[in-house]
Amino acid sequence: MKVLLIKDVQGTGKAGEVKEVKDGYGKNFLIGKGLALHATNAVIAKYNAEKKRQDAKEAQEIADAKELAEKLNSTKLTIKHKIGANGHLIGSVTNKEIAEELNKQFTIELDKKNLSLDKKIKAEGTFEVDCKLGHGVHANLEVIIIGE
Repeated sequence: MKVLLIKDVQGTGKAGEVKEVKDGYGKNFLIGKGLALHATNAVIAKYNAEKKRQDAKEAQEIADAKELAEKLNSTKLTIKHKIGANGHLIGSVTNKEIAEELNKQFTIELDKKNLSLDKKIKAEGTFEVDCKLGHGVHANLEVIIIGE
């Protein structure tokens, strides 16, 4: 019996491969547990079309992430924050605050979890923030903190 593996199966093969297996193993274990499908021409064609669609979608996501990275690399975000008597900020500038200001000033929506600071921002100045955009694409956002 020929089966198309949907998921990796140890000792049998990797996802996407067509394998010849014994009838009982194929019907009862692989197909029964949802690890494989009976390898007909229609099933193989449908699987290949779905894989091609997913690859195109992933390529589009990578292109969008790279475009956003270029935009973020050239962006200078200015944040006004309250300053104390000693010249330091009252509190610190957080990922959440940076994400909200980025959305407010440039209408770029990023999740606060995708922004990483080397250390807490507790003073005025210019700081670099690493932005993770998915698929291994990173951008550096320049954040300028101004006291008020």
